[in-house]
Amino acid sequence: MLAAGAGCFALGVLAVAGDGSKAVAKLLTFYRPTGPLSGVSTVAILVWLVGWIMGNRFWREKTVAIRKVSTVAFVLLAVGLLLTFPPFEDLLLGK
Repeated sequence: MLAAGAGCFALGVLAVAGDGSKAVAKLLTFYRPTGPLSGVSTVAILVWLVGWIMGNRFWREKTVAIRKVSTVAFVLLAVGLLLTFPPFEDLLLGK
């Protein structure tokens, strides 16, 4: 759950960064026909996958405080989701 929240948060942050900066947009353009969205989605998936692997490694044999993890995951998911909506993005970018 935490890895999914981190991936969603990364997607939102990268989407705003890609729209707000031409340099970041160019850096995130992995496939020209889709533009920076190709890099945004690819990096967000990599963040999720690395978080999932690391969480499995560190917490495999431990008891996890699921309430805390769920709360942090939900907050990351909510912020990431809000960052993908144009009104919030425009507010952050000053458009």
